[in-house]
Amino acid sequence: MLLKSFAEYYDQYSQKLAEFTERFPLGEQIIGEEAAREFINEFGAILRLNNILTVFDEFAEQNPLSERDFQDYRSIYLDIYAEMRPRIEKEIVNDDVVFEIELVKQVEVNVDYILLLVEKYRAKKGDGEDKEIRAEISRALASSPSLRNKRDLVEEFVDSISAKSDVDTEWAAFIATRKVAELEDIIERENLKSQQAREFMNSAFTYGELQTRGTEIMKILPPASRFGNTSGESASDKKRRVVSVLTDYFNRFFGLSES
Repeated sequence: MLLKSFAEYYDQYSQKLAEFTERFPLGEQIIGEEAAREFINEFGAILRLNNILTVFDEFAEQNPLSERDFQDYRSIYLDIYAEMRPRIEKEIVNDDVVFEIELVKQVEVNVDYILLLVEKYRAKKGDGEDKEIRAEISRALASSPSLRNKRDLVEEFVDSISAKSDVDTEWAAFIATRKVAELEDIIERENLKSQQAREFMNSAFTYGELQTRGTEIMKILPPASRFGNTSGESASDKKRRVVSVLTDYFNRFFGLSES
């Protein structure tokens, strides 16, 4: 009831998009923080208008921005976000920089879509068209906030798939193997208690949350002096580092099907 007409939103969108693509053509590097801020604010406005326009059926056929270019711009947007994020969290970046990450998430792809592309890639492998599908997979991964930290996993899987086996089955086996291997590497590198660490992470994946408060996290840590170990690291520093490592590991594998 509160929406304006499609034409009004579309005219705003088309004008902003034309100005934006002229200012930031794909293939040209964005140099300097001022340009990065301008890119973020301008693309954020386009994301907001795009979000509104998606409720109109006619927008799908009239969108002047191709899905391929939209993915490439989202990838640049996320690259800048990753670069600025540490300063954002420390409140060093001014309030005039607003990231619309939730809007990016609304148009991102999921693992199921990627696996469909993988199946298509395998079917076309060797006929030339597979190169474009492979590039499409890479673009989709780079433009997805939730899949960017899984990108190396997916691309390694794509390059390793066999000719005839079921993609879903092969994917589940691949992820299960990598998940175990990476946890074992963390356990060895951080000198964690093996069984307790495995149970701790199994619980996190079962309940969908990594419990970093309370006593459970302490059970997986090696004995340490309150005042530090031979490397000069205190028990609290060790805990913070292990929590950070395990959080990255959890976010990397959570949501990737193994069943």
